Amino acid sequence: MSEGEPVSTPEGVDNEIESSYKPPPEKSIEEILAADQEDESLRKYKETLLGNAQSGVVIVEPDNPRRVIVKKLVLVVADRPEIALDLSGDLSKLKKETFVIKEGVSYKIRIEFLVQREIVHGLKYVQKTYRMAVPVDKMAHMVGSYAPKTEMQSYTTPSEDAPSGMMARGSYVVQSLFTDDDKNEHLKWEWTFEIKKDWKD
Repeated sequence: MSEGEPVSTPEGVDNEIESSYKPPPEKSIEEILAADQEDESLRKYKETLLGNAQSGVVIVEPDNPRRVIVKKLVLVVADRPEIALDLSGDLSKLKKETFVIKEGVSYKIRIEFLVQREIVHGLKYVQKTYRMAVPVDKMAHMVGSYAPKTEMQSYTTPSEDAPSGMMARGSYVVQSLFTDDDKNEHLKWEWTFEIKKDWKD
């Protein structure tokens, strides 16, 4: 299985995996820069990776204490306009906004976010999908580790195929979670989509 490939896991398996996986000790930017100073190539690599974070603490939103600030979820379908959900406001309103997806099409989800203050290790995007309150799908995407930047950063999931057929059409509720190796809950939100025969309402 290639890196970044979605991993579907049945209920209960996540806890078993997490209990056996121990994330590496968290290190500050200063600690990372101070290590292996004698290795010139490694030093230059770390400086490139950290960018402007090495010259001081990067704070994009001073009033927001979070390290990861999730801004937007975007539905990406080839040859179709992108559809975005604003995740920076009242998340309860998202339940009133429904993505329409044509049955059988291939789509991706892009998450746009800011990272500030410190490096975040092992970001993960977890998604659970329900239909009529019954769980029908669960997957976890390994997003990776990110250094603080003033610019927006993003992660795009691998392609997914929407279900098709008369029985698959209808409304679905999705519970999304942006978390990391240390089990920090950066953002948790709920949204809906509807599978239709065509893009038209």
